[in-house]
Amino acid sequence: MKKFIICAICAICGLTTAQAQKFGHVNTQEIIQAMPEFTTARTEMDKLTQQYEADLKQMQDELQKKAEAFEKEEATLPDNIKQRRNQELNDLYQRIQQTYQDNQQALAKAQQEKMQAITAKVIDAIKAIGQEGGYVYVMEMGAGIPYISTTLSTDLTAQVKAKLGLK
Repeated sequence: MKKFIICAICAICGLTTAQAQKFGHVNTQEIIQAMPEFTTARTEMDKLTQQYEADLKQMQDELQKKAEAFEKEEATLPDNIKQRRNQELNDLYQRIQQTYQDNQQALAKAQQEKMQAITAKVIDAIKAIGQEGGYVYVMEMGAGIPYISTTLSTDLTAQVKAKLGLK
């Protein structure tokens, strides 16, 4: 009988503790898009993309001009000069391809670096709100999580935005 009472008390304490736990959820996509740092990063990335595209366009125009000039002269050129010009055109084409790949890698790296700083700032704010509010878990709403009960979990998105000084 004593064991039964002790087990009952432990079970009640366990249920009370489980019910007292707080859970929260946030929409980090909404938070990040509201950040001025995100707008700045997107603007910088757009400028960098435009610069890279302009550089590639210039290289492609140069290739096209050289190819057209070669086509016009090809019939009158000796074989050794034809071969050399063909090689020059191939080299220029290879440079364009390499530049395109390098640009894509540079863009990806720049975007990752910019987003890493922004994401770290959001994560720090989420941690602070979670600790201040005594939350056990704060989950991401848009992370492909199949279900989060909005009645048992508190939406902390507005609080995180406020912590970051966002509207």
